[in-house]
Formats: sequence, C-alpha cells, structure tokens
Amino acid sequence: MQRKAYVSGVAALLAALLAGCTGSSDDGGTTDDSNPGGSSTATAAAEPGRYRTLPEPCGVVGEDTLDALLPGINELTDEEQRQKAYEGTPTLTFDTDRKVGCRWKVESTEATDHLFVDFERVVSYDKTVSDDSEAEQLFATQREAADLPAPTSSGAVDGGASAAAAESTEGGSSAGPSGSPSPSTSTSTSASSSSSSSSSASSTSPDASASSSTDGVPPAELQPRVLDDLGDEAFLDDELSSSGSTAQQRTVTVAFRTSNVIVRIVYEEQPATVGAVPDSEEMQDRARNLAAQLADALAE
Repeated sequence: MQRKAYVSGVAALLAALLAGCTGSSDDGGTTDDSNPGGSSTATAAAEPGRYRTLPEPCGVVGEDTLDALLPGINELTDEEQRQKAYEGTPTLTFDTDRKVGCRWKVESTEATDHLFVDFERVVSYDKTVSDDSEAEQLFATQREAADLPAPTSSGAVDGGASAAAAESTEGGSSAGPSGSPSPSTSTSTSASSSSSSSSSASSTSPDASASSSTDGVPPAELQPRVLDDLGDEAFLDDELSSSGSTAQQRTVTVAFRTSNVIVRIVYEEQPATVGAVPDSEEMQDRARNLAAQLADALAE
C-alpha cells in the first residue's frame, strides 16, 4: 500500500507540472521568452562624432592672417609687443577637449580691431542621439538667435531694396542698402572706384566706407545670411552699432559647423575717427577667409 501511494503521488506531481506548462503556453506566458536573445531588441547606440579633441586656438591662426585682420600689428615697432600681439590671449576654460577660444586686440592710428575665435566640441549624452545630431540642433539654435533676415528670390532681405536695385544686384552691379532708395549714378561710380582700391586702403577710410553705403548699412548681397560653401553649414552676421557720439563699431560674425565641432569667429572694428564707418565687404572677406582656413585645418 505504501508503494502504491508513492506512485500515485509522483503521478499527481507530473500531472500538475504538465498542467502548469500547458497553462503558461495557453496564456502566452512571458517569463522566459518575452525578450529572446536579450540584446537583439536593444536600441543600437548612436555614432560618436568625428572629433575627439580641439586645436590650440591661439596657434591655429597664422601671422599673415593676423596681419590682415589686425593692421595695427604692422605699426608696432617693438618686437616684444608685436610677438605678444600675435600670441593672443586664451579664454578661460575648464575642459580643453570641449571648448577653447582665443582673443586678440590691436590698436592702430586709424582703428581698434578685435578678433575672437571659439571652438566647441559637442558631445551627446543621449545614447540614441549622435554627436553630429546634437551639434546640428545646437547650431540651429545659434543661427536662430542671430535673427538672420529671410532670403528672397532677388537675394535681398525682407523689406529690402527697390526692384531696380534688386535687378542691379542680379546683374552683378553694386546695389543700394536694404530698405533704401537706389543710389545715384555718381554715388555708384564712387563706390565702384573705392571698391577697386580697398585692398590697399584701410577699411575705415572714407572711400572704403562708401563702398558699403552712406549710412553704414551693407548692400543686399552683404546682408546677414546663410553661407553654403563653408563646413557642413554656416552663417554670417553683420551688425553696425554706435554709442552716442563715438565712432561706429562694426561686428562681423562667421559661424560654421563641421561634424560635431562648431567654430565661431567674431571680428570687430571701431574707427579712431568719429563719423568713420568700417567697411562691411572688407571685414566680411577677412572673416570668411579665416573661417575657410579653419575649416580646412579641421578637415586635415
């Protein structure tokens, strides 16, 4: 009798186990098979950015470029002062792999020039967002903050030049400033003449300032805008400010993104003479040339 009871107990246990397995199958149990393979359904980590370090900011700008951006360097007769002017001043940073910058300031008899170069390496802390995507979003925020005027088919900004000025711009001729009447023939002739000699004259000379406009507002083709020939994306801002009776200061900013690095160049000039206006085209050309050099250096 005892043996029979034992066999019956084992049979009952087997029956219970079989019933349990059958019930799990019928109920679509998920205890063991809910995530087959484990990591096979996990979201793949986003790709890291191309850049892991940043260049030394005060050494990345060559002396020839600084000579063009900061004409006052050539007026320094003391060799020690000149060398110090070339070296620049690094900005305070706590992580040179993430953000670095350098500043230069040089005074001349005609103007005071400032140059600031800033590098920022963007790193995403979200494993599903790549460094490049994070940098793209940050750059879009910076571009929006610059409040660039919306482009039009004629290349002028909203509320821009007259139709005649727009047609002149499309034809390659010099156009008047955005929102102002078309310049007279004599004014255009003077502007063209001054533009041809701007390479040998200071950007604050009367003839050079005339090539921008009589009121310091750059023509339509020099207005703040998106640039399509620099890095992965870029924009340029141009702002003229004044304080009371002091000379007007122009600030040209060129920013561009290459992969997960954002570069910003801020170039400022304030004439020593009240009433003089820094030339927009010349300052923009200098800043864009520097930006192209930095973009090439990053690409190496």
